[in-house]
Amino acid sequence: MSDVAAALLGGFGAVWALATSISGLYVLVVAVIAALATRLLLAGDLSGIGQNINRANLIRPWLFLGPALFALGLYLAYPVIETLRLSLTDRVPIPGGGGAFRYQFVGLDNYTQMMGEPKFWEALRNNFFWLLVVPAMSTVFGLLAAQLTDRLSWGNIAKSMIFMPMAISFVGASVIWKLVYDFRPAGSEQIGILNALVTSLGGEPQTWLTVPFWNSFLLMIVLIWIQTGFAMVILSAALRGIPEETIEAAIVDGANPLQIFFKIKVPQISGTIVVVWTTITLVVLKIFDIVFAMTNGQWETQVLANYMYAKLFTSNDWGVGSASAMVIMILVLPILIWNVRNARREMR
Repeated sequence: MSDVAAALLGGFGAVWALATSISGLYVLVVAVIAALATRLLLAGDLSGIGQNINRANLIRPWLFLGPALFALGLYLAYPVIETLRLSLTDRVPIPGGGGAFRYQFVGLDNYTQMMGEPKFWEALRNNFFWLLVVPAMSTVFGLLAAQLTDRLSWGNIAKSMIFMPMAISFVGASVIWKLVYDFRPAGSEQIGILNALVTSLGGEPQTWLTVPFWNSFLLMIVLIWIQTGFAMVILSAALRGIPEETIEAAIVDGANPLQIFFKIKVPQISGTIVVVWTTITLVVLKIFDIVFAMTNGQWETQVLANYMYAKLFTSNDWGVGSASAMVIMILVLPILIWNVRNARREMR
């Protein structure tokens, strides 16, 4: 036992040295789990080999799951719990504390305040419009692109060009499209493609991003442009997986290309279409970058994530900001659960 104890002490010394590095905390957790497992294995009557084997079988899965569970708890569970706590509290300055704060429990006051603000309802309404338009249009355009490019000799090149926006960050795409919508006074040279087109047809240049209602749809175009490539790649793979026999049978029966597409192909890839739709829906519920970079929520373009950011870092209102974060999580959670259940069903 003395040799075992000496080995364990030496191992703890090495692990503690590693803990001072960036990844040391992770290594330390693994070492603690291993030490506990060793202690349990050495406890009791060591002559009971069968008992020790049973203990090892019980502990071994946790040696692999432990680090992952720790990481999930640290980076997923803890932020959710902390955000919920902040949404139920208010930061109150401590008198004479030199700018220090204490957290005072206020119950649902932050939620009540949030729901009393017109900007919150504007953000919720705009998120609803985004949910109606972006997933549907991205999926439809992606499906059409997947079908049409498969019939072209240069289809792979076309697919690469359509997919290319996926490689651009949301902020980068926003800068590109902000130049497309750029406005210069009448009589000046228009560098924005849209206003250049309008003036070439004899119209007047417009400040497109300041026009209420329509400006939200102009922002949606940016995300549709990005997500169409994602939908195309997934749906193209699904279309290629359709058995050729069913298509050949439809052709023999006299079906035209439209009937083959809508009555043969689409029903067989309906599960993939739903997965693409819901995946894009999750992206839409968390949309922030495009709105922040192009309008910052002005001119009635506010969305929930940008509203949360404004409350947290502009107004410094951590209570209402955390409450809006909880609203986003509640909206995302049902779709996420449905996606997981659907994936498990398909695996079975």
